Amino acid sequence: MATPLDVGTERRADGTTVLTAVGELDMSNVAVFGDAIAAARAASDGAILLVDLSGVDYLDSGAINILFEHADAIELVVNPILLPVLTVSGLTGVATVRPAPET
Repeated sequence: MATPLDVGTERRADGTTVLTAVGELDMSNVAVFGDAIAAARAASDGAILLVDLSGVDYLDSGAINILFEHADAIELVVNPILLPVLTVSGLTGVATVRPAPET
């Protein structure tokens, strides 16, 4: 059984393509996440893709690997709880990663 994950893509008025994920990213749904990033990158016409993970409370190494695969073409907005693991993994050294504003 797959862990619940909602993924959606939108294009903002300024032309920015945004992929939003809400839930948990783990081995049960990482393929769906990877496919969504690939499709959103294709739709962004070579522009940086904004990946909004502010609604993600957990991600495993499979999800981190997907993010590394696309690190040169994405900017991440993440739930602050994810910052330590993304820093330790080295992702913050190869991609723009910023915490989501606290609500």
